[in-house]
Amino acid sequence: MALFTDIDAQVAALRDLFGDDVTPEDLPVRMSAFGTTELVDTVTAVATLVRGVERIGIVAAGIAAKRSRRDAGQDGLAQELGHRTPAAMLQDITGVSSTEAQRQVRLGLSVLEADPSQPGGDAERDSSTQSRDLTDVSTTETPRLPWHAPLSAALLRGALSPAQHDAIQRGLGHPVDEEHDTHAAWSAAAEQLIADATARTVEELRIQSRAIRDQLDPDGAERRFAERYERRAFRLWTDADGVERGRIDFEDDGAAWVRAIRDAALRPRRGGPRFIDSAEVRRGQDLVDDPRTNDQLSYDLLFDLLRAGALADATAVFGTRQAAVRVVRVIDSAGQPISARTEDFNHSLPQSAVDHRICESGTVPVDVDPTGDPLNVGREHRLFTPKQRIALAIRDGGCRWRGCDRAASYGEAHHIDEWHRDGGRTDIDRGILLCRHHHMQLHHGGWRITRDGRDDFLLHPPGRRPAVPLPPRAALTAAWAGIDPPPKRFRPAA
Repeated sequence: MALFTDIDAQVAALRDLFGDDVTPEDLPVRMSAFGTTELVDTVTAVATLVRGVERIGIVAAGIAAKRSRRDAGQDGLAQELGHRTPAAMLQDITGVSSTEAQRQVRLGLSVLEADPSQPGGDAERDSSTQSRDLTDVSTTETPRLPWHAPLSAALLRGALSPAQHDAIQRGLGHPVDEEHDTHAAWSAAAEQLIADATARTVEELRIQSRAIRDQLDPDGAERRFAERYERRAFRLWTDADGVERGRIDFEDDGAAWVRAIRDAALRPRRGGPRFIDSAEVRRGQDLVDDPRTNDQLSYDLLFDLLRAGALADATAVFGTRQAAVRVVRVIDSAGQPISARTEDFNHSLPQSAVDHRICESGTVPVDVDPTGDPLNVGREHRLFTPKQRIALAIRDGGCRWRGCDRAASYGEAHHIDEWHRDGGRTDIDRGILLCRHHHMQLHHGGWRITRDGRDDFLLHPPGRRPAVPLPPRAALTAAWAGIDPPPKRFRPAA
């Protein structure tokens, strides 16, 4: 659909919902009277309209930035209007934050760089180089577009929001070099993440982009890991009001460890798996009823740990599950490591860090069948076994519900075939990981999940609304890239 045709369609949809006589002051009263369908239709139309208009603004920001380049001096567009930078000009015109103005400029320049008709872009430089190198050839090859061209194309056609585009491009960074294989690998990763974007939050896309980049560039991953380690810091100071304040800049391993400690202790407050044992239920309810805020509980937990030190009673501090960081390492058929990541949140780790953790903690091997599904047990067990829970976490990476970013440690294993009614089997390919909230919503809200063989899981909303596919995360798909057939085991470091 043409851009302005789409914009006109969304304006018409909003006019049908509100009428022609609505004023800005009428909006709260008018929308408070909307039913669920009308409210959702309003949010959808507004989001589509804003995305269409944003595309115009982003291209304009890129052109303004090109016309404000430094070599133009005082004749540059921004400078002519009295601004130091094009971002400052945009901020003055639009009223957005400095960060948002800089993002619009960054995205606009990226879009123009991917347009072969624009002078000065990568495509033109490649074309001129080819012309010099091929002076004895009558025709010139088609200029090669930059690796991020698929992102720009997706943004312009409305398949990506500006926030999604920015998360993917900044997460993937830059190719190791501009050789063909590296360029193609980064472009393929961008395409994969574009396809995954409809089912992921911006935060998930950012994490997955970094994980895929680290897999494509293991040497760079090692370097970035070391750089973050060197930047680790803990600082205390007293502000002007006499309040003692602190700041921690974490390195990767320490951040994962502290997050695991906090989540293990506060899981009942933060939507973790339900307790089964009656004593666990009481402890969990006590924590839910605690009048302290989560931040206050986190603070008190930190000091409990400092006081207890190395002799801390794990059950007294953490509850029933002691905090730990589980690392998943994918091994190919020859026994060589391919990639590694934390089970929660899928943060990638370099092999040196994994080797250190294996030396310290050992491994838990999880066998898989030839299609990559681990450890089926049929109907011998009613509940998924601990090893199966590990396998589900490896495969799903967290709650599989569309748009949910809850980590694997917050997950509950759901049988998509009901045990008694459907004769359900406790098999990995008939199980899926859901956070507590979405697991309860599924059982009590009329939702259901199905799967045809080994195809994607399908989430069926109540009523006759169409089913929604629940594809695996792009970072987990990328972890298997180039493995054919799948390796015979996952090997998570406990």
